[in-house]
Amino acid sequence: MSLQQLQVLNSPFSSEQAELLNCLLPTLTDSQKMWLSGYLAAGIQPAFIPGNSIQEAVQPQLAKQAASKEVTILYGSQSGNARGLAKNVEKALEANGFQAAVSVMSDFKLNQLKKVRNLLIIVSTHGEGDPPDNALTFHELIHSKRAPKLDELHFSVLALGDSSYEFFCQTGKDFDKRLEELGGTRLYPRFDCDVDYDEPAAEWLQGVMGSLIESSQTQSSSVSPAASQQQAESVYSRSNPFKAEILENINLNGRGSNKETRHLEISLEGSGLTFEPGDSLGIYPENDPALVDLLLHELPWKPEEPVTVKPGDVRPLENALLSFYEITILTKPLLEKINKLSSNEKLQRLLAPGQAEKVREYIKGRDLLDLIRDFGPWGTSAQEFVSVLRKIPARLYSIASSLTANPDEVHVTIGAVRYKANGRKRNGVCSIFAAERLQAGDTIPVFIQHNENFKLPQNPDSPIIMVGPGTGVAPFRSFMQEREELGAHGKSWLFFGDQHFTTDFLYQTEWQKWLKQGVLTRMDVAFSRDQEEKVYVQHRMLEHGKELFQWLEEGAYFYVCGAEKNMAHDVHLTLLEIIEQEAGLTRKQAEEYVANLQQQKRYQRDVY
Repeated sequence: MSLQQLQVLNSPFSSEQAELLNCLLPTLTDSQKMWLSGYLAAGIQPAFIPGNSIQEAVQPQLAKQAASKEVTILYGSQSGNARGLAKNVEKALEANGFQAAVSVMSDFKLNQLKKVRNLLIIVSTHGEGDPPDNALTFHELIHSKRAPKLDELHFSVLALGDSSYEFFCQTGKDFDKRLEELGGTRLYPRFDCDVDYDEPAAEWLQGVMGSLIESSQTQSSSVSPAASQQQAESVYSRSNPFKAEILENINLNGRGSNKETRHLEISLEGSGLTFEPGDSLGIYPENDPALVDLLLHELPWKPEEPVTVKPGDVRPLENALLSFYEITILTKPLLEKINKLSSNEKLQRLLAPGQAEKVREYIKGRDLLDLIRDFGPWGTSAQEFVSVLRKIPARLYSIASSLTANPDEVHVTIGAVRYKANGRKRNGVCSIFAAERLQAGDTIPVFIQHNENFKLPQNPDSPIIMVGPGTGVAPFRSFMQEREELGAHGKSWLFFGDQHFTTDFLYQTEWQKWLKQGVLTRMDVAFSRDQEEKVYVQHRMLEHGKELFQWLEEGAYFYVCGAEKNMAHDVHLTLLEIIEQEAGLTRKQAEEYVANLQQQKRYQRDVY
């Protein structure tokens, strides 16, 4: 009997009930139908009579049912997004009667996996398709010969990524494929989330919850996933940012510098937002009005043309391009969506099979204006056009202040990004928004991104080593402010680098003050352009390798903040080289030494 034929004679529903169901069911998505069926199944329980042989027979089944209520959530996160989602999923599961256990992958032992029956993986992809630092070891182990058979496992993967990168959500895809290879069965299909992940993550959770409830035969709470998510959210968050006032906006670089680095002091008064050193501030920027004007000049629609950016939110096209949609980055998925709206043969040839390298070459350094000029305009409506664009993502900046030292304030350090590519001047969206258009008194949407992977030692007497060239020094300013407030006695050592001593020594007077007071024990600097041969922070590390290794042997925590592709990679290799030399180890043994530091959370990175 189909769901559309409920009014037949043998149906248990009255004609009125069947009519209501026939109106509702066609409007439901597959995940909603799955959730509803599981919810109804969970509410039907057999009666148990003491001493009854039927009850005795079902005791083994009851044990299986109890196990089906246990859910393990493993997350791998570089910036904290996956951890935040994992915590929300935990609360949602517990509100629905499940026993949820959350763990970062670096703390989870591979041999525990064969005991798990329900597993949820929430993981981001870092760099060029790599796992985040705290997922690296688990990722390697599960892909090794040591990985156990998982025939009893039910799993689902939520993958976080950025579609502007070639290996979009690769780590999540790796886990999803490998768990199936080991014998696991999917509770719910993998979801691949772009930078605006709130809605797909909520849909994934709804689907997972439906599958779990459907497979569980024990009494479950009637709280819906949507309701429990609302309970888990704080007042202000990524999806509900706080409108914060700019208190100060200062250029930290001296006259004649090749750089412009802005120091922003922002009020959090009345928000209730809190943070710790090592956390990040998310900022939702606006696009450059000049770029939006150029776009509108190329497009066939008027600036005031109304478009719906989300249900209930209708705004003029100009405003949508200014403050809602991303217009500065091209991705292959965007080109493919535009191609469906277009009959441009040149674009079709670019996207033909076997042209992946040409696509990569084209999208590098180009934006939406380039795309329109090269392949447009297209015979579509304004609404169809904006529907293929993705929401402008928040930018995350390492917090450069201590809340203890600066109540109701948060400080960030932002380097202005300006460059030329493909014959046009280009600007960083948020950095130029901060450098050129934000003034004291303006308000911006912000939220706190907690990052448990970059935290001061719990023991304030533990020594710390900090490597942070350029704007990478920001979190170490918060570290020093916090340790000064706490009266920490642990030794501290900062490696800082930039281009020129006279113009680019960020927060120089503060470091000198802390050195004089003893809050900062020592500081080594590398100004790359002040001599003929370029000198970077890793060179200073090598010069003082013996002392650096001695600090590590004394229990020092080692922190790195900055660009991963060059600086952080070079610092990592230099650290290995120092350990090899000073401890007399092989490269493999040095790698094991560093892996042990990471396991003890004594090697932490905040890289981008």
